[in-house]
Amino acid sequence: MDAERFFSLVQRESGLDREAAERAARALLNTLARRLSPGEARDLSQLLTEPMSTWLQPQDARALLDADEFVRRVATEGGVDEQTARDLARAVFFALSRAVTADEFHDMVSELPKEFRPLMEGAYHAPGQILTYDEWLSRVADRAGTDVETAKRASNAVLETLAERISGGEVDDLKMQVPAELRDSLELGRMRSHGMARKMSLEEFVRLVAEREGAPENIAFGHARAVLSTLRDSVTEQEFRDLAAELPREYVVELAHA
Repeated sequence: MDAERFFSLVQRESGLDREAAERAARALLNTLARRLSPGEARDLSQLLTEPMSTWLQPQDARALLDADEFVRRVATEGGVDEQTARDLARAVFFALSRAVTADEFHDMVSELPKEFRPLMEGAYHAPGQILTYDEWLSRVADRAGTDVETAKRASNAVLETLAERISGGEVDDLKMQVPAELRDSLELGRMRSHGMARKMSLEEFVRLVAEREGAPENIAFGHARAVLSTLRDSVTEQEFRDLAAELPREYVVELAHA
């Protein structure tokens, strides 16, 4: 997710203008970098683009702040009152949840006391917990920078094509871990390949997605990334490993942010 998309999500969730959204993101990520272990801050920063990755650089000494002190520091750095800082924290954590994988967001949450959870309302999703259809579409739309109807078309096109690319057994496993409304697309892809994984390059995969979605290939590529990143959020870690084992490395790196 590039900076413009990240800040637009902060703007939408907070009602701020662009300059204030960037200032809020900087205040929270700088403070978060001090609260997390250096390793976790590094892992998160590697999944972000500039300037967010710079703001989340690991610190030599970890500050074990409680939630109230965390908010006070965000307020001081952001030049706002504490209630506003709480609202801004929710907006930035929401954007962060869309910018990184659910596994990595969970790793971050695991380093913070439970009293931080109200600051992540609407953002936190336990990895491997099946998303509702609305949650799925929201994540795809947020990541792709599009609307819900486009997210529906993209999800159907990508999952149909993915199911054509993998084995029938793997399709069955995936169907158990995605919203029920998406299972027909997976089944359609399996029917196209008769349950036998069809080899295709990443370029061919994107071309088929583009044709089925009715979108230019460069747009379809971004939609495929949004859908497969969301799929990774919805399935267990073991299921994602099983899926990745059936795909060329370039699929996993380019589309699912591994």
